[in-house]
Amino acid sequence: MTPGSGPEAVSYDSGSFRDPDSRVWRDGSRVLRGLNEAASADFAALSATSFYRGACTAGDLVRSEPVEATFPEGSEWALVLEHEPVEVITYAHEWSFSMLQDAANLTLKLVRAAIDEDMTSKDATPYNVQFVGAKPTFIDLSSFERYRAGEPWWGYRQFCQMFLYPLMFTAYKDLPHQPWMRGAVDGITPEQARRVLQGRRHASKGLIPHVWLHAKADRRFSGGSAGTVDDLKKAGYNKKIYVGLVDRLRKLVDNLSWNRSDSAWADYSQRSHYASSDLQSKADFVGEVVVQRHRSHVWDIGANDGMFSRIAAENAEHVLAMDADALVVDRLYRTLREDGTEGVIPLVVNFADPTPGIGWRGVERPALTERSRPELVLALAVIHHLALTHNVPTAAILDFLYELSAEVVLEVPTESDWMVKELKSHKRAGTHDAYTLAVIETQINERFDVRRRSELKGGTRVLFDLVPKA
Repeated sequence: MTPGSGPEAVSYDSGSFRDPDSRVWRDGSRVLRGLNEAASADFAALSATSFYRGACTAGDLVRSEPVEATFPEGSEWALVLEHEPVEVITYAHEWSFSMLQDAANLTLKLVRAAIDEDMTSKDATPYNVQFVGAKPTFIDLSSFERYRAGEPWWGYRQFCQMFLYPLMFTAYKDLPHQPWMRGAVDGITPEQARRVLQGRRHASKGLIPHVWLHAKADRRFSGGSAGTVDDLKKAGYNKKIYVGLVDRLRKLVDNLSWNRSDSAWADYSQRSHYASSDLQSKADFVGEVVVQRHRSHVWDIGANDGMFSRIAAENAEHVLAMDADALVVDRLYRTLREDGTEGVIPLVVNFADPTPGIGWRGVERPALTERSRPELVLALAVIHHLALTHNVPTAAILDFLYELSAEVVLEVPTESDWMVKELKSHKRAGTHDAYTLAVIETQINERFDVRRRSELKGGTRVLFDLVPKA
């Protein structure tokens, strides 16, 4: 649709406007991409390559077919592709370190394979990648275009800002990348990276070519020079140099690691929070709810090691295993990746400060609640952390759960629970006197119908199966 021509029956995806050659929209359950003449010719070249066919077969590239389709009003496209839908959209500011690293490796793998068949990529953003379970898949076919001799890899700087620098922050400085990526839709600037990573200790680990020189160029040219491409051609920039750059980046990214081991929750299911019988009772309770019916989307809030996410996945298409602890999520992701578990996507999400909409007008990359609507929510042993650590009133927590319009399995640690006492001990006396089982149950009954209530044998935790009141 052309600007200013009025509302459209089929609207473009809010995050697909940056590439003038291509736009994405949904038509019911179908995911469609329009390509202009130039992008259509690039796709024809791409689809003729062996790397494209192999990547689609391996699941590295989203499967796509040319189709006849209705355009959004006012638009004209030379070609329309229908993509195999990715039902759960997630973003780099919700991914763990290893997830971002795997997405970076996939991007470089495809770029490297493409250049061997005279194709290149015009960009290199994590938004081109989505996770299907624990497997990254590249979804933006319009990113690939025919290689023109003497031109640089146009995605290099973006790769640094949105993949390499965030990974370096975590690997070299133990700084979580998620707040940086959430704070700026275009990632970390070279100057920001230079300031954070300054010091000699990491000078030999890719900082000079990929950080210092980018930052120096920014200061010198204030964002670039119109003659850069001509200068590169005159200097003899060629495919061999391009390939060398990508190969060095692959080696650098592969060698980055995050070696922390001090998460309070990393061994949650092996800790003494519960007697073994209580943990099994909890698993049985969740399992009995899960088997009632098949769900499309399930949320596990405070997923820890994913024990209950795995149970939910036995009768669900997609489970979002969400936890605020980035190390816990990273360990869960690596475990899921290694054992081939399907349907569970681990995410770093703090529900005291959940993922908002970011980018252009705050809708380019929508909030979590706009990308996924659960049919079942597991909120196991999180209400006391939200209430006592983050000072969110229990009524507000229950309002949030109610507004999701989903069945909820809720675990309430009572005022007698040792963890509740521990959390209260860090607050001024009397601050959380209203945190009691009696008060919380009253609030529950105002919002939900209680299908089942079960007290764990330890005597300080109660499980509820809840359905929102009509």
